Amino acid sequence: MATFLYRLGRLAFRRRWRVLLAWVAVLVAAGIGISSVSGSTTDDFTLPGTQSQRAIDLLEAEFPQASASGATARVVVEAPDGEKLTSAAHRAQVEALVDELRTAPQVASVADPFSSGLVSASGGVAYAQVTYAVPQAEITTAASDALREVVRRGAEAGLAVSLGGNAVLDEGESNAAELIGLLVAAFVLVITFGSLVAAGLPLLSAIVGVGIALCGITVASSFVDMASNAQTLALMLGLAVAIDYALFIVSRYRSELLRGHRPEEAAGRALGTAGSAVVFAGLTVIIALVGLSVIGIAMLTTMGLAAAFAITIAVLVALTLLPALLGFTGTRVANGRLTTRGMRAAERGRRTTMGVRWGRFVTRHPWKTLLASVVGLGVLALPALSLRLTLPDDSMAAPGSTQRMAYDTLSKGFGPGFSGPLTVVVDARSSDDPEAAAKDTTALLDGLADVATVRPPVFNQAGDVALITAVPGSSPTSQATVDLVADIRERGTATEDDSGAQVMVTGTTALNIDVSAKLGEAMVPYLAIVVGLALILLLLVFRSLLVPLKAALGFLLSVVATLGVLVAVFQWGWLKDVFGVDETAPIVSLLPILLIGVVFGLAMDYEVFLVSGMREAYVHGASPTEAIVTGFRHGARVVTAAAVIMISVFAGFLLDDVALVKSIGMGLAVAVLFDAFVVRMTIVPAVMTLLGDRAWSLPAWLDRILPNVDVEGEKLRHILDDRDRGAGMPAPVGQKPEPAAPVG
Repeated sequence: MATFLYRLGRLAFRRRWRVLLAWVAVLVAAGIGISSVSGSTTDDFTLPGTQSQRAIDLLEAEFPQASASGATARVVVEAPDGEKLTSAAHRAQVEALVDELRTAPQVASVADPFSSGLVSASGGVAYAQVTYAVPQAEITTAASDALREVVRRGAEAGLAVSLGGNAVLDEGESNAAELIGLLVAAFVLVITFGSLVAAGLPLLSAIVGVGIALCGITVASSFVDMASNAQTLALMLGLAVAIDYALFIVSRYRSELLRGHRPEEAAGRALGTAGSAVVFAGLTVIIALVGLSVIGIAMLTTMGLAAAFAITIAVLVALTLLPALLGFTGTRVANGRLTTRGMRAAERGRRTTMGVRWGRFVTRHPWKTLLASVVGLGVLALPALSLRLTLPDDSMAAPGSTQRMAYDTLSKGFGPGFSGPLTVVVDARSSDDPEAAAKDTTALLDGLADVATVRPPVFNQAGDVALITAVPGSSPTSQATVDLVADIRERGTATEDDSGAQVMVTGTTALNIDVSAKLGEAMVPYLAIVVGLALILLLLVFRSLLVPLKAALGFLLSVVATLGVLVAVFQWGWLKDVFGVDETAPIVSLLPILLIGVVFGLAMDYEVFLVSGMREAYVHGASPTEAIVTGFRHGARVVTAAAVIMISVFAGFLLDDVALVKSIGMGLAVAVLFDAFVVRMTIVPAVMTLLGDRAWSLPAWLDRILPNVDVEGEKLRHILDDRDRGAGMPAPVGQKPEPAAPVG
């Protein structure tokens, strides 16, 4: 691979105009593509095999008028202070709004507040339940505009109208997060390279790659149901890794120029060495993200595939467009006019860098640094023992949004459970007395402590399937509601034994509980798959048993510590004001799985870029400790810059008002902080110092059967050095000739 990438780098450098025009054409085509389609996103879930999904399927067959899989909206109306909606004037205004909703596009049915008992005891709050004939993904702009028009008309009448439910489409999002991430990335790149030209290349390539990826995802959303947060995740990861991958290649290109190579040769060598590591690192992230599809939840699958597509584009841009751009800059990339004298001395090896000093400190005090790091991360991981999972609902919507106002108003008027009613389905097709089975189930629900309201059963046309609505007394995301659903299902089993009628619980709240349970169950198997993959890949790369084991254990430690921080902030509320967390709630159930997949890929990035330099030095005869310091000399500065950029891009999403986006941003930022600076920069050198030569040991039988991946491009360097010496060329500046020793 290194040889192929070396040739690719030189080819792209020579044919830079063709490569540039090709990427510009792709970007333009992607832009034209999104202008000709109408992409849509969804947060709908389907969980084949679960009780909630079986109940939905039954309702579709027996209650087609209920549109069980259709989108829903809650139009919440609140009277002015001191007034009641039951007054003649306000009642007429509310009924006029309900009549307008019935004629809105795609609406299947509207439950009138006054005839359906949806008015609060105080008379100050009411809501109309709107059911659509189509699922959320098919809600049109016209249907959404009709809801907004109802809000406007209600305000004109002096009523406070707000909207909840999955049929309410989000309005445009702010781009402040990614702009802040780009600005910080630009600053870090300028500091790292001391050159505006060198700093601009990673940013330019990242913008092109992310632009193409987001356009492609938007086009794809016109043909498949795309999760609403798929683009956000793709943007986060695509932007961060594209900058990082370009940073690694540009840094290696500058090093090759300083060694005296011509620009074209330097581009080829940079791609043959750092490019190989980029391909491997990108593949690890892509595999981890695509692996999310094995969990069997469509929303999570689309998020993973969208992010994997963004990573793929980032890798392709780094391997083709970036060397072409280097062809336009030539040697100006190495002219760091903004560098200090100390930076220039360190770049030429005449001054000890901070990374080298830190590497030497860790190798002198391996036990102290190891224990401090492990104990510190272990303490941070303790809150993870209290981890609870949920799916986002309107209580997690941005403060001030119509969804959040609707949730707060309903909670004030009816109690927190009214935002997440349970749909209890009594399948009495095998029962001798369906009416008695429905009556017994209603009595059962009335007798449960956490049930606030039970509505009378509604039968299908055949009279053998009943639908009962039960409103919990607790909020949809509370543990009490989770326990209530489990209690109803457990008692339903006894009902089935007695009467032959099957009792099932469904609805958005129950479906969310089932999704969270499934994700919780999938976390350990998925973690085992990811860790197993890490062990195999690193075994191939480093030809060592202990290095992969150490890397995988470090990855696990950073993940559990990150989960501990998330629980402390988002679930317990520690420092919530500092991070702008409006309300504590269980952790979004998608986050731990996403965190495992994403952090795995990023952890392997840093492991490869840092430890490959150590292995190279060890193979060339350095002692284990000297090899560690050499690895820090070549990789610490670049890895530090890459981690700071990643953290900045992810942390920028803490400014988002949506709880899910905020938690994803914080989780990824904290995970990169722990993995890059605590695990890779501290625990890894400490453990390798203690292991000594054993860190690089590999049984002879395993060494014979393993393929030689050669990620760091060592064989390529030997070939090129032999070629140069055969041609009578002097060794590059600052580099002593070395014998071509076999790898491994």
